[in-house]
Amino acid sequence: MPKIKTNRSAAKRFKRTASGKFAYEKAYGSHILTTKSRKRKRSLRKKHMIHKSNLRELRLLLPNS
Repeated sequence: MPKIKTNRSAAKRFKRTASGKFAYEKAYGSHILTTKSRKRKRSLRKKHMIHKSNLRELRLLLPNS
């Protein structure tokens, strides 16, 4: 049987937490920061969790994590 391959682009974007959830970083937080509000920049710094409706698809992309 061939091995199941991990989707490398998904592996670089999502990390599994200790509780089994997937964390990711939001986009648009690295440049043109002068036009963004302080509140928006602060929320972009945080890690965000994948919604449970997308969890099944992500588990298929990352079978070994």
